[in-house]
Amino acid sequence: MVSRTIPVDPFDLVLFGATGDLAARKIIPSLYRRFLAGQMPAEARLIGAARSELSDDEFRKLVRDALNAFVSEGKRDAETIDRFCGQCSYVAVDAKGDGGWDRLKELVRDDVVKAFYFSVAPSLFGSLAEKLRAHGIACDDSRLVVEKPFGVDLETARKLNHDLECAFEEHQIYRIDHFLGKETVQNLMAVRFANVLFEPLWNERYIDHVQITVAEPMGVAGRGSYYDTSGAMRDMVQNHLMQLLCLTAMEPPAHFDPDRLRDEKLKVIRALDPVSAKDVVRGQYKANGENPSYPEDAENADSTTESFVALKVGISNWRWKHTPFYLRTGKRMSRQLSEIAVVFKHTPHSIFDREEGQEPNSLVIRLQPDEGIDLAVTIKEPGPGGMRLTTVPLDMTFADALGPTGSDIPDAYERLIMDVIRGNQTLFMRGDEVEAAWAWTDPIIERWEEKGDKPFQYAQGSTGPDEAMKLMHRDGRSWRSLED
Repeated sequence: MVSRTIPVDPFDLVLFGATGDLAARKIIPSLYRRFLAGQMPAEARLIGAARSELSDDEFRKLVRDALNAFVSEGKRDAETIDRFCGQCSYVAVDAKGDGGWDRLKELVRDDVVKAFYFSVAPSLFGSLAEKLRAHGIACDDSRLVVEKPFGVDLETARKLNHDLECAFEEHQIYRIDHFLGKETVQNLMAVRFANVLFEPLWNERYIDHVQITVAEPMGVAGRGSYYDTSGAMRDMVQNHLMQLLCLTAMEPPAHFDPDRLRDEKLKVIRALDPVSAKDVVRGQYKANGENPSYPEDAENADSTTESFVALKVGISNWRWKHTPFYLRTGKRMSRQLSEIAVVFKHTPHSIFDREEGQEPNSLVIRLQPDEGIDLAVTIKEPGPGGMRLTTVPLDMTFADALGPTGSDIPDAYERLIMDVIRGNQTLFMRGDEVEAAWAWTDPIIERWEEKGDKPFQYAQGSTGPDEAMKLMHRDGRSWRSLED
C-alpha cells in the first residue's frame, strides 16, 4: 500500500509563542516532518513571533534544538534540516503594544496562504487578533489557529469567541483539538459510515453501552499550578472526551462537509442529559513511595481539584435513549490508554450456556498506544470435549494491517496544520460547539463546587478510585481492563 502525500499551496505560517514549549515539542517538529515528506513546499515559510529579541539565526538555533530533541534520529537529516531552517525567520512583537507589527507586515506575503497560529495564553488571543487586523496583516481569507483551553466556563468561552470574531469570521477560525487529528479517530467515521456492516446496528437496540477511556500514567508535576485551576473535567472531558463521544454518537451527515459534520456533533451535545450527582465520581491520586500526591504536585495542600473523573452520560434522542455512555479519564493510572469501546448486547436467545464463555461482541477503537481497531467475536474453542466458547479479537493494528503506511502514522499536529493550510475545518471545533459543551459541563462543576466535596483518593498505578467501579457495577457492568 502506497501512502499519498499531496503538497499544499505555498504559505506563510506565523507562529506566535514560537519560543514556547508547545512550539518546540509539537508544532515545529510537525512542520519539519511534513517538509521531509515533501508536503511543505520550498516556497512556504515559518515566521516565528514572540516577545524575545532574537535574530533569525538565533531562532533557527531554537528550531534545530527542537528538532534534535523531538524528532526521531532516523528522520533527522542534516541537509534537510538546513533547508528547513532556511525557510524560517523571526520577528519580536509586543502582543499588547505596537512593537514589531510593522516588521511582521513586511515579512508576511500577500500572494500566499496566510495562517496565524496562537500558541500563547488565551488572554492574548483577542489582542493578537485585533493587532493583525489593525496593521493590515490578516485578510479575509487568512486562517487563525487557536489552542485550548477555549475558556474555563460558558461565560469565558463566549468572551473568547467574541474577541476572536471581532477580527476574524468563524470560517477563518481553527480551534485545534489534537485528539481529532489522530488517525484512529478519523477511522471511526470511516468504520461507521463506509461499512454497511455496522450502521444498522449502531443504536440502542443493539448496543448495550459505550465506554470512552483516556488514561495517563504521568501526574501533573511541572504544570500543577495550571492544572489545579482546571482539573480533569475542564482539561479532558469538556473537549477531548466530548469530541470522541460526539463522533461515536452523531447521525450521518448528508455529505462529508465540515459544517454538516459539525452540525451533527452539535446536535449530540444539545441532546446530552443533565448528569446527576450519583453519576459522577471524582478522584485524586495519593502519594506512594516514589511519587508525591496530587496536592503535593499541585503545591496546594487543600486542593479539591480532581485528577480523575468518571461519568455516566445519557443522550435523549431516538438512536441512544437507553444506551449509557461511560466516560473516564485520569492521571497516574496503571498505563497509557485511549480507546472507545462499543459493547453490544447479548444475543436475544442463546442456545449455549452463558457459563461456556460467551461474551457480548465489542468494537474497540484504540487511539493510543498501538492504534487500531478490534472486533471481539465468539467462536468455538478448538479441541474435543463439547461446545466450549471463547471470545477472540479480529485485530486490525494499523502497523500490522497496513505495512509501512500503518507503522509510520503522522502525528496529529501534522495532519491538522496541513488541514489549516488547505482550509479544511472538518476536524476543528466550531464556536457554537464549544459553547454548547460548556453549557452542559458548567452545572456539573458548579454542583460539586457548591457542595465542597473532596475527591476520592486512589492509588497511583491503579484504575482509579473504587467508587468508579461501583458506578458501573450498580448497572451490572464493569470497566474494561487497563492491562495490556
